[in-house]
Amino acid sequence: MNTLLAATTALSTAIGFTAAQAAPAGATKNIVLVHGAFVDGSGWKPVADILRKRGYNVVVAQPPETSLEDDVAATNRVLDALDGPAVLVGHSYGGVIITEAGNNPHVKNLVYVAALQPDAGESAGQLLSSKPAATNYIVPSKDGFLTIQPEHFRDAFAADLPEAEVAFMAASQVATSGKALSTPVTTPAWKAKPSYAIVATQDRAINPDLERSMYARSNAVTKEIAASHAVYISQPQAVAKLIEQAAAASANH
Repeated sequence: MNTLLAATTALSTAIGFTAAQAAPAGATKNIVLVHGAFVDGSGWKPVADILRKRGYNVVVAQPPETSLEDDVAATNRVLDALDGPAVLVGHSYGGVIITEAGNNPHVKNLVYVAALQPDAGESAGQLLSSKPAATNYIVPSKDGFLTIQPEHFRDAFAADLPEAEVAFMAASQVATSGKALSTPVTTPAWKAKPSYAIVATQDRAINPDLERSMYARSNAVTKEIAASHAVYISQPQAVAKLIEQAAAASANH
């Protein structure tokens, strides 16, 4: 028996198995993470790893960035498959997505991570032009999809990440439909559900003052972090902490 136990322990160690903690009692256990423009959901891995180790069920939605309607549908598809309530988290343009998808009955609370938080009738493009960011290296393709000029990706999006990581992100961009950024929100979920938010104070893709004004308008519980637009990658512990705060608070709603 001791030999079997020792062998099992050795095997578990070899494959890197660690027992996950249980999510705090009463906290919402499902966390759905939504990426923004120009990237995919893989950037959420550091945050997802932290939350999973702490006992949460984390699912990363993969909106196609082809239209706001498609992106909301992709997020709702993930939410509808859950077995209970969820905290819905969005980065950047993902904030527009969760503002609509947040009306899903599974969603308890919303978290905006250096994200746009539009009101009814507002689009991503409209908000971005209201308080311009420090950079604008976005270029359109012939068929109306947008990307950031690769040589400027670091400056615009991820100044606090390692150069090799930034280079890969720049080379693997998800082209985002101009239509997605110009479509207005119809029913903002944050008007009916509590929201939490992170201002990235060194953001050069979304003006930090725009983030502050949107989050003040929604009465979001707001945390400021000294980070680039890629705060969810460069500061995953701080981002995970706010998500956990939302998960704990959602038990009271």
